[in-house]
Amino acid sequence: MAQPKKPVEDVEDVAIRFAGDSGDGMQLTGTKFTESTALAGNDLSTFPDFPAEIRAPAGSLAGVSGFQIHFSSEDIRTPADEPDVLVALNPAALHANIADLRSGGMVILNSDAFTGKNLERAGYDEDPLPELEDRYRVVEIPLTALNREALKDLKLSTRDKDRCKNFFTLGLMFWLYNRPIDSTLRWLESKFRGDVLEANLRVFKAGLHFGETTELFPVSFTVPKAKIQPGTYRNITGNQALAWGIIAAGVQLGRPIFLGAYPITPASEILHELARYRHFGVKTFQAEDEIAAASATIGAAFAGQLAATTTSGPGLLLKQEAIGLAVMTELPLVVVDVQRAGPSTGMPTKTEQADLLTAVYGRNSDSPMPVLAPCTPGDCFTVMIEAFQLAVKYMTPVIVLSDGYLANSSEPWLIPDVDSLPRSEVRYHEDPKDFMPYRRDPDTLARPWAIPGTRGLEHRIGGLESEENTGTVSYVPENHERMVQLRAEKVARIAQDIPPIEVNGADRGELLVIGWGGTYGAISSAVNEAREDGRDVSSVHLRHLNPFPSDLGEVLARFRRILVPELNSGQLRHLLRAEYLVDAESLSKVQGQPFKVNEIRARIDRVLAAGS
Repeated sequence: MAQPKKPVEDVEDVAIRFAGDSGDGMQLTGTKFTESTALAGNDLSTFPDFPAEIRAPAGSLAGVSGFQIHFSSEDIRTPADEPDVLVALNPAALHANIADLRSGGMVILNSDAFTGKNLERAGYDEDPLPELEDRYRVVEIPLTALNREALKDLKLSTRDKDRCKNFFTLGLMFWLYNRPIDSTLRWLESKFRGDVLEANLRVFKAGLHFGETTELFPVSFTVPKAKIQPGTYRNITGNQALAWGIIAAGVQLGRPIFLGAYPITPASEILHELARYRHFGVKTFQAEDEIAAASATIGAAFAGQLAATTTSGPGLLLKQEAIGLAVMTELPLVVVDVQRAGPSTGMPTKTEQADLLTAVYGRNSDSPMPVLAPCTPGDCFTVMIEAFQLAVKYMTPVIVLSDGYLANSSEPWLIPDVDSLPRSEVRYHEDPKDFMPYRRDPDTLARPWAIPGTRGLEHRIGGLESEENTGTVSYVPENHERMVQLRAEKVARIAQDIPPIEVNGADRGELLVIGWGGTYGAISSAVNEAREDGRDVSSVHLRHLNPFPSDLGEVLARFRRILVPELNSGQLRHLLRAEYLVDAESLSKVQGQPFKVNEIRARIDRVLAAGS
């Protein structure tokens, strides 16, 4: 007799965290679950969180790798403060993550891993499960044994069989939340061959069947499709979007692309992604060090390429001497800094926003540069197009500040219509009769892009100060002062291209929360929640950090209190106080983790209570 189907319950949103040893495949498990969720039509936000060590000791807290996904039938902006479900494949994963699980949430455990030795490695003096059952719904599954049983007749080593258990977990969670399986099956068939393919397919299906037949799960759940803008969507990470934005900028500006980079976490994926698109006229160069990567990029910009270099915080410092040369020679290129926790090597796989002052002031002498920051993974695409257009229009290097959270997290992205993307033309002068390479545009103060080898456009260029109209090296004090002022004014005039600020909420009132970069989701969610509760609070999120939007001072003046949440010690707050003389209050977090919505909401409530 066929077993009756279990009932299915609708839920509005769910947050799941997969956690295990760094060799358990948690990132792959989370990624495949995310792809299926995107295909199911849910809005989603993810947060991969993994160790920096290449291979930490198995079963240790240092080696725990996690992946959180929040998916919903409504619009969401964050991976959720607290997961509803924690899937823990060993005691260390449980120990590292259980404090984040919401009260009453579900814990799915691999009970085979809870041995005395593993408990000791994870820092437990005794079995934690009896205590957990008072607060959470604990589901113990002998996952290792079930996985081995499904593969008992395959000629694989025990170690290789155990490496498949993440797909048993994935199959179980697909059943529990009614995810479509076809795309995952196709991926497995394209990725593996022979017994390895058979093993992964078996345990994936075994997980599905276990969920349907076991009495541990009396119901499964489904999350209805989200109501979204019509169009074609795909799941995208911030680093993918940065890479595709570089390609799109090349198409829109009609120039070949050059990327010079040195591998560094968490920016390396941009180089890897761009290397796949040679058919779009992309050249990628992996240099021997950071300054070589930046210098090669300057050479490409000098030769007329649309040039970019990518790095993280430590690499940005090593590039600064070369970037100063780009400022002096007034060449268009884009520097992407995917920020991570520091200083020095710091915590390479953890996020931070602590490179803002370095981006604005980090070069020797007065070397102003435009600084932009995306706010979501998908926004990384449009920011890159804008950065290149500003670089070419104003003939200046531009810094884009992403961060580790944006780089690795993902969201559904509406693929834009190519015709809707901003397009601009590169300013060339092919008639040397009306042109000197040193002549500036009266509106932007930018010099034309004089490509080497163009007859009549011969000119001198270098890192030494030169005369305005001849390019001759000059040590005249007044000339140097004028050139410094010209370069600064050129960057300042970019403000004329920045659109008016959009305020989320009322355009004046008691409290304005202002942020930048990857804090957007947590800030906007906290402010919207507070406004629904009748709080007098609004928010502004800055994309342009140097120069600031021309109306920023007016917006700040319309609010009695200013709160600046940042994943640093208050760098934007320092800039706002210095520029606009406002008594901005800082909400700093430097833990290598993004803000939770409730952290910002709690500070909003305290600030408003103190001012009432």
